[in-house]
Amino acid sequence: MQQRKLGTQGLTVSAIGLGCMGMSDFYGPRDESESVATLHRALDLGIIFFDTADVYGPHTNEELVGRTLKPHRDKVIIATKFGMVRKPDGTRGVNGSPEYVRVSCDASLKRLGIDTIDLYYQHRVDPNTPIEETVGAMAELVKAGKVRYLGLSEAGAKTIHRAHATHPISAVQSEYSLWSRDHEEDEIIATVRELGIGFVAYSPLGRGFLTGQIRKPSDLAADDWRHSSPRFQGENFQKNLDLVVKIEEFAEKRKVKASQLALAWVLAQGDDIVPIPGTKRRSYLEENAAAVEIKLTPNELIDLDALAPRDVAQGERYAPEMMGMLSL
Repeated sequence: MQQRKLGTQGLTVSAIGLGCMGMSDFYGPRDESESVATLHRALDLGIIFFDTADVYGPHTNEELVGRTLKPHRDKVIIATKFGMVRKPDGTRGVNGSPEYVRVSCDASLKRLGIDTIDLYYQHRVDPNTPIEETVGAMAELVKAGKVRYLGLSEAGAKTIHRAHATHPISAVQSEYSLWSRDHEEDEIIATVRELGIGFVAYSPLGRGFLTGQIRKPSDLAADDWRHSSPRFQGENFQKNLDLVVKIEEFAEKRKVKASQLALAWVLAQGDDIVPIPGTKRRSYLEENAAAVEIKLTPNELIDLDALAPRDVAQGERYAPEMMGMLSL
């Protein structure tokens, strides 16, 4: 597996990582034995970058990842996140207070069963806490040896500048794919490149839609979070499916899977970008890992830009509650 650098502080990861959220939450039924097997298979394939968060489960995903990867601790990069709070009524809030940073880190370390978190992200920016205070507390964790590198998730350009001035940020994580190209326009990618920060692309397969495996809403389990996503609802679903069909046709001519084409496109956007497609099945993991070997020509990239231009997706990325937490 090829490797890529995130930031300029020394963090090196596999060119493709593994998003672990769906193993414990949000995307339908769980199968722990297959999830464990998928984590082990990732190691076999040279994937060393694993992404989780305290809110996934909540808490159970960190436990699963930590327990499974413990025998391989010296070989892997474990990233987790704090700051998103799931309330009893089902809504979510954000907490970036210094005290919460410290408490959350200790709790994640315990669940993961490790002494140091390799990459620690603020999951969403807290509008009620200055970013300097949040990152200042995160920097204290680095000094204490509890965290190696710092990251932000879904932060805005001005916030990234302020955070990086407080303590070097190694990675910014945001959604990025053939149908989510907002950050090419909102200065996020330009900002991280200006500052020498790596970019981690979550949901590079459009939450599974770009794989072509979802043809109708009923293909998703009844409790699947995607039913609440505007892109999976009403007329948006069919319009987005029309785009997927075009991507499948392009992939068929290239003799690759639609998912592999989508990942190859993300990888081709720069060596400072690392996609972390999520899966809980070995078969999909193997397909994703193989995308590293697909090299798109300049003409193919031009054709894909025309096929999936910015703003091509129908519907917002999240429901209004969650959209309000982005790019602060």
